[in-house]
Formats: sequence, C-alpha cells, structure tokens
Amino acid sequence: MAEDTTLRSPAVGDHVRRSGRRESAATSANGSTARRTPVTQDSLRIVPANEATWQDVQDVFDGADSRRCQCQRFKVVGWIWRDSTWEQRTAMLRDQTACDIPLAAETGGLIAYVEDQPAGWVAVEPRTAYPKLRTLRVPWSGRQEDKDDPDVWAVTCFVVRKRYRGRGLTYPLARAAVDFARERGARALEAYPMVTEPGKEITWGELHVGARQVFEEAGFEEVSHPSVRRFVMRIEFGKAPASAEHEGSSMVAETR
Repeated sequence: MAEDTTLRSPAVGDHVRRSGRRESAATSANGSTARRTPVTQDSLRIVPANEATWQDVQDVFDGADSRRCQCQRFKVVGWIWRDSTWEQRTAMLRDQTACDIPLAAETGGLIAYVEDQPAGWVAVEPRTAYPKLRTLRVPWSGRQEDKDDPDVWAVTCFVVRKRYRGRGLTYPLARAAVDFARERGARALEAYPMVTEPGKEITWGELHVGARQVFEEAGFEEVSHPSVRRFVMRIEFGKAPASAEHEGSSMVAETR
C-alpha cells in the first residue's frame, strides 16, 4: 500500500494551493524512467483532504489493497474484513476526509499532487480517532501512556498512487503531516513505522505505516522498539499557542 522509499525527494517546504490540473510528462506513458524521477519542489503541492475532491482521493487509492481497505485498518474496532463492508469503509473514509468541503473544521489526512495530478495520501489525526490502536501491542509495549490523550496525534498510513511509487513521495508527506498536526494544536505526533530486512517478504498491511527513515528525516525520534521490524517514533511540539490552533490549512500556503 505504501511506496518503495529507497528514492528520496529533495526537501519540500513550500506547499501551494491547488489551482488546476494538467497531465505531466512524469505521469504519462513515456516510460518508467520518467516516473522514477524524484518528486521536485516545483512539481509538488500538498493540501488537506477536505480541499481535494472525492474523486482525487479515490484516484490515489488505485491499488487493490488500498482500495479495499479505504484506510480503515485502525478505524474498525474488530477484524476489518469481518466486521465491516467495503461500502461502510468507503463511507467512513469520505466522512473522515470531508472531501469537497474546503471550509470543513476537520479532516483526517492530506493529499499530495504532482504536476496537479493526485499522487499520494497520508492519514493524520488525533490518536484517539483510531480506536483499533488501543488494542494493539505495538503502540504501547514498554511504555506508560494515556491512551485517551487528545493532544497526541498519529500518522497511521501512507498511500502512493501506483504511477508515482519509487519517487520519494512519503518524505514530503511526512513533513507535511508534522506541520498539519502542529498547526491544529497537537502536543506530539506519533508514528509506527517499520524497517525492512533483506530477503524477508513484506506482507500486505505492513509498509503502509511508513518506513523508519521517512520519519527520522521528518524529525521523529524513537520511543520504543517493540519488535524486530516495528518502531514507535514521536515528535514533541509542546502545546501550541491558542492563536495557532485550528488555523485550517495554513501549512499548505507558507514556506517553512
């Protein structure tokens, strides 16, 4: 569900609002070489999901696994395939993103555009918005933490559209998630990434949480290492000033 993150993108700090759409050479049928070129700052825009269209979100979720899950693995309390239907998961994602509602007070993720084409997704919300996290071992192993703390946010999922994989897109998405959570008043932001091992097969549902190096480069630090391949990583903000809370999507228009 997530991309191969062996290619890194340049630092991307200024995200601008969406203004239109055009097909780029990198996303056309000109061959795999163009598609593997790292995403550049000039070609990239990242916006809160409520500023995107529902069709754009579904275009990003073009893989069989991501389309089937609809980013609800940590939302469905029980076993996702038994205790929810695809129609229910799709409706949940639409409510979560508030797509097509630019003035929505809340949204649950960010959408990346490369040359105005929808290319990637990152899920970022208060940790309490993911009830399934409460029952998993990885987030809580070896530490004492208030599971109901509303000021701790979490990055739970990356999705990169097939044609944009291998171009380092998860790096700027992770950095944008940091800005987004901070500006919305988060005290801290957590992630639950993994590292891959040579020769070890990665099963579905693992790397969508992101690779450790992606979060390291976004400023996260290791909190715990509950298994051979899984980590808990976190970046602390402190409590944001009241004037900075809930400023909507200002992070997509400013240079950092």
